[in-house]
Amino acid sequence: MTTFIWVAVVVVAVVALAAVGYLVLQQQRRGHLRERFGPEYERAVAEHDNRRDAEQELLDRERRHSELDIHPLTDESRDTYANRWTEVQERFVDAPGFAVTEADQLVTAVMAERGYPTEDFGERLSTLSVGHAATLDHYRTAHEISGRAARKEASTEDLRQAMVHYRALFEELLHETSRGR
Repeated sequence: MTTFIWVAVVVVAVVALAAVGYLVLQQQRRGHLRERFGPEYERAVAEHDNRRDAEQELLDRERRHSELDIHPLTDESRDTYANRWTEVQERFVDAPGFAVTEADQLVTAVMAERGYPTEDFGERLSTLSVGHAATLDHYRTAHEISGRAARKEASTEDLRQAMVHYRALFEELLHETSRGR
């Protein structure tokens, strides 16, 4: 009987240690994802049925991102894009709606040259969320304003805000020199 009790105690201890280890790993993963994705972590949790599904989605984004060949721009490309951005900003005075459209296209062009997929907006958001979570809301807001502008539902101030938001991501993409974060 004493042997049985000791075996039971050892089994319970092993199960308890395994459970504690699992919880510690979950907390570490959650901390990593919160740090990596910032506000995008909370957005993902809000959009999914449960935290586990949201975290799995974010881990999948990291995996897909790691498979991409994302690289910094050459100095020549960086200078060319910076000059094009200046031209877009100058056109804003006379044609704000057109300038916002050009800003969106310029951000997409920089993404493409850096190695990001640019097929659709959702894919761009997903990929950018891995290394650019801090400026992702800027991109979302700019894109939303751009859509309203296409329907003639945006004021000049809205368009100015879109340019500011596009510039936040543009500058980050333009000057980033290392892969990912």
